[in-house]
Amino acid sequence: MGLTKQSVGMGAVDSGLEIKKQTPEDKVIAIAGNPNVGKSTLFNNLTGMNQHTGNWPGKTVTNAQGFCKTRNHGYVLVDIPGTYSLMAHSAEEEVARNFICFGGSDSVVVVCDATCLERNMNLVLQTMEISDHVLVCVNLLDEAARKNISIDLEMLSEKLGVPVVGTIARKKKSLEHFLEQLDALVDGKKDLHPYQVQYSPIIEQAIAMAEPLVKARVDGKINSRWLTLKLLDCDPSLMKELKEYLGEDILDIPELAEALDEAREHLSKYGVTREIMGDRVVAALVASAEKICRDTVHFNQVEYNEGDRRLDKVLTSRFTGYPVMVGMLAVVFWLTITGANYPSQMLADAFFKLQDQLTRAFMAMGAPEWLHGILVLGVYRVLAWVVSVMLPPMAIFFPLFTLLEDSGYLPRIAYNLDKPFKSCHACGKQALTMCMGFGCNAAGIVGCRIIDSPRERLIAMITNNFVPCNGRFPTLIAIITMFFVGVSGGAFDSLLSALLLTAFIVLGVFMTFAASKFLSMTVLKGIPSSFTLELPPYRRPQIGKVIVRSIFDRTLFVLGRAIVVAAPAGLLIWIMANVQVGGLTLLAHCSGFLDPFARLLGMDGVILMAFILGLPANEIVIPIIIMAYMAQGSILEFDSLAQLKELLVNNGWTWITAVSTMLFSLMHWPCTTTLLTIRKESGSFKWTLVSFLVPTVCGIVICFAFTCAARMFV
Repeated sequence: MGLTKQSVGMGAVDSGLEIKKQTPEDKVIAIAGNPNVGKSTLFNNLTGMNQHTGNWPGKTVTNAQGFCKTRNHGYVLVDIPGTYSLMAHSAEEEVARNFICFGGSDSVVVVCDATCLERNMNLVLQTMEISDHVLVCVNLLDEAARKNISIDLEMLSEKLGVPVVGTIARKKKSLEHFLEQLDALVDGKKDLHPYQVQYSPIIEQAIAMAEPLVKARVDGKINSRWLTLKLLDCDPSLMKELKEYLGEDILDIPELAEALDEAREHLSKYGVTREIMGDRVVAALVASAEKICRDTVHFNQVEYNEGDRRLDKVLTSRFTGYPVMVGMLAVVFWLTITGANYPSQMLADAFFKLQDQLTRAFMAMGAPEWLHGILVLGVYRVLAWVVSVMLPPMAIFFPLFTLLEDSGYLPRIAYNLDKPFKSCHACGKQALTMCMGFGCNAAGIVGCRIIDSPRERLIAMITNNFVPCNGRFPTLIAIITMFFVGVSGGAFDSLLSALLLTAFIVLGVFMTFAASKFLSMTVLKGIPSSFTLELPPYRRPQIGKVIVRSIFDRTLFVLGRAIVVAAPAGLLIWIMANVQVGGLTLLAHCSGFLDPFARLLGMDGVILMAFILGLPANEIVIPIIIMAYMAQGSILEFDSLAQLKELLVNNGWTWITAVSTMLFSLMHWPCTTTLLTIRKESGSFKWTLVSFLVPTVCGIVICFAFTCAARMFV
């Protein structure tokens, strides 16, 4: 989903991607495939920890490189973006095509899903048009067997004219034969006769008119038949890459340009426009894929995919799909709330015991009081709060979320929410980026890379903050528990907390729709774009790998970023709480200044100041409120929520204050990390400012409206 540390040598110079070879003799292998075919699983099991990640030059699409070794060769494997086609209609397709064409790879491995081979064959055929060194890897044979699908791999290899190997990528033993076939392909031991797609006679005649001149000019660097077809189509992105690769613009060569013009006139003479030609090319690819798979794939049409279809009738139904989504969200929150309570308390106890030891150490060294205050009572104590409050919920939430992802349910959520987003003139993929925001809004912003339209990508980034990240959950949960559920901590109380929290999340989703609609009708007008959404088969998640991946790639990564911004925040908070002007601390002065405005929103100056100081990390909002109310110079620890509620009530909190604070927590400015991510992804300070103002203005307006309405009836 993009929420990983990956989200954020020599060779292949023409592709712009630096290949990390261990020796000059290493072979470069591109690994291509549709999304959800197990391509990354194959890559990970082959490379282990020998991986390198980054961004494709000039693109926001991530790349991954890894190294593996066989008896014959060392291989640098490049995991190119998952894509359904190489027609270059998106950044992923463009990157995949360019690396296969210009990346200098020695061979290309195309990973296919054995349960839907015919659909995957479209990418295989397009890849074979570009490269004649292709190895087809038919993966997920175990899932195919469960669905009573059998594939004749030998016949498939004969029809394609390239080697074909079957694998179960999650089982490393099944990859031994794959590596043997790869060695044989690289060593030239395979007799290759790649299948050639036959287009309509008119298109074939047009290709024949220009291909001889193209072939003479590229001198075997690129497949001349494929390039001629693309030159007739005049894809601007390809022309730019081709010019850099060849060192010249071949369209400026008079005889070649003349031949291409004649070929286009030939197509025009028969009414074949650029659009019609594209349709016919796709139709030929689909027909070829069907022909190849007709005798090689066997299955029972009655039983095939019956279980998945039954589940989809419930999970994607107009009537049951939305209730199931909300119920699933409530279950995830309930498990997170219930499971995080005790670990959070244990971590807090451990950190504050360590604080006592640090205090003794400072006293023993004779350190000045201000230094102890800054480092221990300021920086350390804020970090202790952030870690103890964030780590347990994330360690539970992220694995649960990843289990939903691995099981195939998240694409169903995107399917269900596609129509509402389309009605807002936004992209259905925004449903996925919105879901990613539950873990971390910064990760949700990075995830917006999957949206092709720049307009729709901006809408998704601006509105992502309406769903609360993991850092805002503790504030919402604590207030719900203290003022609306009770602090006994029973099973029923935690369930009620989860339901109320879910209600607030649903409100955030509706605000996402409303803000997206407003933006699409004003500053970001446009027509919603279409996109291809695959509903992958339901799969049994690999629980062990999910937990490890979630903890190390997601939980610790997000926690590390929070710690980086929380440390200087702790320093600032201590200074404001201890430096006095006119008998009052800076914190008191600021809170007093903000108080009149905050009262209009149902809060007070302390609460609003806490949100402002919580800009680096939302987790420190409640601790700052405690510190200000206690008039102490450091963040304090409370033994129970009952004590905290008593403190808040004594300082004027009512149920109106509680709801207003929750609403503002749901809708206010993004944290520092998210804002920096928006600046990086959008490349614009203006849109970063808009992303700051939109949720903030919404929060102010809604809090004001709620407070006025509530006071009228109380």
